Amino acid sequence: MAFYEKELAVKKPLVVAGRHVKRYEVVTPGLEITDDIRDAAYAFLPQIYPDFEDPTPPATVTVLHRSAAGMYLNAYNWVWDNVLHCRTAVSGDQPFLGSTDPDLTHFTVIPKDLIGCVWELPPLAHERTAWVRHVLEPDTPDFEGYLGDVMAEGLVGR
Repeated sequence: MAFYEKELAVKKPLVVAGRHVKRYEVVTPGLEITDDIRDAAYAFLPQIYPDFEDPTPPATVTVLHRSAAGMYLNAYNWVWDNVLHCRTAVSGDQPFLGSTDPDLTHFTVIPKDLIGCVWELPPLAHERTAWVRHVLEPDTPDFEGYLGDVMAEGLVGR
């Protein structure tokens, strides 16, 4: 399997079902994430939130990834003050991940314990540092500062 860089974009944060969502997108060269796919992903997102109550500020980092095989929606949710809860969803015809519908707007939860691929993980290094810097280290957490602190756009994967 050959490695190549993909493009990382940062989208404006949203509030979805009460959680503040920082949004990253990874796109394979020559492909795009259209608004209908994006809308379907964020409509599906609450289904991959944590299924337990937690007093941590409600923050989620998403990586929406378009590959030649289909779409992936990774939701990294801050819980227990300093832990990431991860759940993922998929769309497109990818039976090995639990998706058999070729429609890229029809997401389903991935039933496997996956965290992310080499193109989806770089934002996590940034997000971990931003969470420590803005939420855990200060005497008074700066949640708004955290929400505004995003990884730079550009090539991703190395």
